[in-house]
Amino acid sequence: MHLKRWRGALLCAALLPLSISQALAQDAAAPPDKPAVENAARTYTPDDFTRFAPNNALDMLEQVPGFVIRTQVVERGLGQATGNVLINGQRISAKSNDVLSQLGRIPANNVVRIEIVDGATLDIPGLSGQVANVVTKAAGISGQWEWRPDIRRDFTNPQLTRGNVSVSGAAGRMDWTVGFTNNANHSGAGGPTVIYNADGTVRENRNDEWTGESDNPTLSTQLAWTTEQGSKGNFNGRYQRVIFDYVEEGIRVGDPTVPDRFRTVLEDEGGYNWELGGDYEFKLGPGRLKLIGLDRYTHDPLVDTVYDDYLDAATPTDGARFRRIGNETERIARSEYRWKGFGGDLQVSGEYAFNKLESASTLSLFDGIDDFIIVPLPNGTATVQEDRYELMTSYGRALTQDLQLQVNLGGEYSRLEQVGAGGLTRTFRRPKGLVSFAWKQSENTDWNFKLERRVGQLNFYDFIASVNLTNDQANAGNPDLVPPQTWELSVEANRKLGAWGTTTLRVYGQRIDDIVDTIPIGLDGESPGNLEEATLYGFEWKGTINLDPIGWKGAKIDATWQMEHSSVQDPLTFEDRPISNNLAELASIALRHDIPNTDWAWGGAIDYSYYELDYRLTEVGRQWEGPIWGNLFVERKNLLGMTIRLQASNLGDAMSMWDRTVYVDRRTGPIDFHEMRNRTIGPIYSITFSGKF
Repeated sequence: MHLKRWRGALLCAALLPLSISQALAQDAAAPPDKPAVENAARTYTPDDFTRFAPNNALDMLEQVPGFVIRTQVVERGLGQATGNVLINGQRISAKSNDVLSQLGRIPANNVVRIEIVDGATLDIPGLSGQVANVVTKAAGISGQWEWRPDIRRDFTNPQLTRGNVSVSGAAGRMDWTVGFTNNANHSGAGGPTVIYNADGTVRENRNDEWTGESDNPTLSTQLAWTTEQGSKGNFNGRYQRVIFDYVEEGIRVGDPTVPDRFRTVLEDEGGYNWELGGDYEFKLGPGRLKLIGLDRYTHDPLVDTVYDDYLDAATPTDGARFRRIGNETERIARSEYRWKGFGGDLQVSGEYAFNKLESASTLSLFDGIDDFIIVPLPNGTATVQEDRYELMTSYGRALTQDLQLQVNLGGEYSRLEQVGAGGLTRTFRRPKGLVSFAWKQSENTDWNFKLERRVGQLNFYDFIASVNLTNDQANAGNPDLVPPQTWELSVEANRKLGAWGTTTLRVYGQRIDDIVDTIPIGLDGESPGNLEEATLYGFEWKGTINLDPIGWKGAKIDATWQMEHSSVQDPLTFEDRPISNNLAELASIALRHDIPNTDWAWGGAIDYSYYELDYRLTEVGRQWEGPIWGNLFVERKNLLGMTIRLQASNLGDAMSMWDRTVYVDRRTGPIDFHEMRNRTIGPIYSITFSGKF
């Protein structure tokens, strides 16, 4: 990406909040979603969302002007807060049962207000930038439900099982919620693939169709109670089944070295997972102590099978099967003690986390008749486990009336062990922490500055060998992986535009040590491994522009724009290149018009995203869907007490594409072939029924 392009993009994004507010009149009529309280915290009440007919708390949060939802970063253990959404001023003591899922189970009637505040002003270490605190209170028994079937024109069966239902209530000092969710999905695509020789001539033509069907029925519950003495307790429970079936069928013709053949790919994934977590907070001495516990388990069996049925009578059927059974365990014990002192808020936290993966894999080849014969798969079976201890201290205080400071300092000690093929034991000591400032420049503008050092998450499956039969790729496994560490500097500016809406700009840069990318293993193998360092910088802008001031009552535009540039030294060529599969550009714009004095709304959206190439040692390419997605919808907000939404998606004719170059040996040598895939996805038609009870 050229420097001039970045300069122009950053200048445009940086000036946008100020230029809009200066150019537009501030005395226009307030829009329906104007915050109820204009102070350091933007506060929204249920009345501000009435026109959207929200079904649950998540529906309301998604309509907060200019707010960008960031979910909790998945880390080993719980660690410091990394998301930007709280419920009743608290982090949720869960991992799989994330805060957005919980918000989706809270009926809109139970929401008291939504507060948008700066994270540095809160006494929860790790928060920075804009944070949403969703304040809820159950009164009696109420519930919400949603059913979201859809139909695709091409390649897939109708999807009829996606939906959710939840019931919330209060009993004495206890609030409770029970929910059932099934995030089902049917997807598919089909079309041509052309394989070119190194000289550009056609080697082979392919035509494939695939469909994937998944169901994830999930039962969950949350309990929250407060004692007469002010102690608080929370409990979260979750159980999920996983069902996924993938079928791909296609014909391959024209390769002079291989007979024409019919290819079948089958993938089955099942299993289940569960999680139990909770916390209890009570007064102790001059402060409050919070005890947190979590237990999580995942059983994940996977079977991939590929058959090649040759169209000539002389060549027997060829095939292969990769089978893996993985069992993951995580246990966390954490304590937090906070008190007032030295003119601010102090907290000391300690955490122990145990993570374990037991994985057994086999690779088999079809004997051409009726059976699969197991062949060696080095490093295919092993146990990887880690014991991690973290100790952190945080301090936050107001330096002036308009300037807030938060400091978090500490570190972690971990013992990482692999039992089995190539096993070894290592220990690590890593410093981590955060310094942030929140500055309220004026009534309409505030800033947040953050410098953070964090330790990343490892995927334990990267330690163990695996095979992708569909794409003819293999990872050798790497027992030498170490966690990446990141320095991040970011600046976030938030600007209220009066009747016109709000806008937010975040500019950030990162230096990543020991970044995980694909590296050479042995003489001809490859696998995820660590590179010395990488850099990344970018910006993210989001704005909500209300159109009431120009006379279009009930209409608004939500827009997002993000760009990133990354650089890492390639382990083969030793030249700088982007980080594999890293985001390059993302943009979206959505229009919604709630027609005044009616129950009708309509609108649409356009989304665009583009990612960097995937750099493996034997190939380089990009696999993606898009580049542009478009949709239109119409909504009736009160029909027999229900909200009904009709939507047509993929109106931009987004395709499923893969463009890759594969080399004879490593990609520093001669090219073997170039593959170009262009599969049709087709339009998607959905209808959503939702309501409250």
